[in-house]
Amino acid sequence: MKAAEQSPVILLDPADNVVVARMPLAAGTTLGNGEITVKTDIPPGHKVAARFIKEGDPVLKCNTVIGYASRDVEPGTHMHNETIHFSAAEKSYSFCQDYRPIELVPENLRRTFMGYLRPDGQAGTRNCIAVIVCSNCAATVARKIASHFTPEILEAYPNVDAVVPLITSSGCGLEKTGDPMRFLRRVLGGHIKNPNMAGAVVCALGCESNNIDAFFQEAGLAPGPMLKRLVIQEEGGARRTVSRGIELVEAMLPIADKNQRQPLPVSLLKVGLECGGSDSFSGVTANPALGRAMDLLARQGGSVVLTEPTELVGAEEALTSRAKSPEVARKFIDVMNWWLEYCKGRDAQIYGKVTPGNNAGGITNILEKALGSARKGGSSPLNDVVGYAEPVTEPGLTIMNSPSYDPVSAAAMFAGGCNLCAFTTGCGSCYGSRHFPTLKIASNTALYQRQGDDIDLNAGAVLDGDKTLEQMGEEIFEALIATASGQPTRSELFGMGGDEFIVWWLGITA
Repeated sequence: MKAAEQSPVILLDPADNVVVARMPLAAGTTLGNGEITVKTDIPPGHKVAARFIKEGDPVLKCNTVIGYASRDVEPGTHMHNETIHFSAAEKSYSFCQDYRPIELVPENLRRTFMGYLRPDGQAGTRNCIAVIVCSNCAATVARKIASHFTPEILEAYPNVDAVVPLITSSGCGLEKTGDPMRFLRRVLGGHIKNPNMAGAVVCALGCESNNIDAFFQEAGLAPGPMLKRLVIQEEGGARRTVSRGIELVEAMLPIADKNQRQPLPVSLLKVGLECGGSDSFSGVTANPALGRAMDLLARQGGSVVLTEPTELVGAEEALTSRAKSPEVARKFIDVMNWWLEYCKGRDAQIYGKVTPGNNAGGITNILEKALGSARKGGSSPLNDVVGYAEPVTEPGLTIMNSPSYDPVSAAAMFAGGCNLCAFTTGCGSCYGSRHFPTLKIASNTALYQRQGDDIDLNAGAVLDGDKTLEQMGEEIFEALIATASGQPTRSELFGMGGDEFIVWWLGITA
């Protein structure tokens, strides 16, 4: 049904007592057969009471409780901050009762993409050389080395996608043991080992807390033709280090260029899932469409990584019931309980509030946000739960523990082995990366038209009645295969990724 023929509101489930405004609704607008009159102006994506809701009664969206009425509510009332009260419900879990193994596509019918095969059998969707730092002390040196390799220089190496700087703001002033250092080394080491990286030059000042030799040892790294250590204090200063770093990368480029794209099974794709700047439509269009694409990938034997546990509050039962074992389900609940304790007494979204952008887009609280966020992962069984930046080894759906800050969770997924990223947004996001190609998906057509230079696909076509969720999911799946095969994303064309690299800091900064 085309937009002109559609109702101005969306009823997502017959059991719901709210509807979602498809477009701006002026006060006095009548809905249905005229039995509901909108009380105040309603922005698109926001909720409207579809019937009388008594104070304290649950507010239902997608037949899921997203809060409770803070007062008696008449039909046509704006259901948002003033009329919906957040309350954490008692949790009950049924482990594994809905678990069903993935029905894999027969091998002779499975899809391929054009990727870079690595000696360990992994597949790269990009062929990059990283200039990575042990600490911020080497940041400028690393950036100057990488910036030397302009597009004009790289034209001589057509199979090399980029020389990328990976600059962290930490690495010194940290405890020498504990989570901050462990996470930093895990992320740095994971980036070097990711199959999208052909090689790396690791830069250090020489005296920082994240000692370069201790880092190499802990990460299981050994210098070789495609992995070099570069220490400013050993080279005799920043200028000499930049010159030496350029020489090291120049020696790597011909080796990296020998690796050419070849047909590889889609089962080698590991897709990290992100959402940022979500709006109310994200849970209606972009996220469920992406979930359908991920179900297609899982049936091909690929891997799907869902992160940001603080945005899964309220979705625990649906995920634990799909877990392949009680142990996997318990690991997920342990992660959720850790976050509740970690955020206790803090003004954090896990206790109700969402970001101002989410709220302006019609999302009232974390229960409503989680309702949409979990849908990115599709309906496949939950096969594993891993820690921050730990390796992803299981096909199908894995949950990774990470904060909900987009570049922090993206860095973790790449470190865990993901070679492709799918990112949904409703209010608009610019995140992207050259080494971690990121396909951006808009939840609504207005955003896609407004910020089209940053966004690759428009799931607003579902809202407009031009496509079904299944059709949009197939489009996303095909676009991911094209991206994995070398088609640049909008963020890559703009050059995003030089500064969008952040590692999770925990503990003491001294």
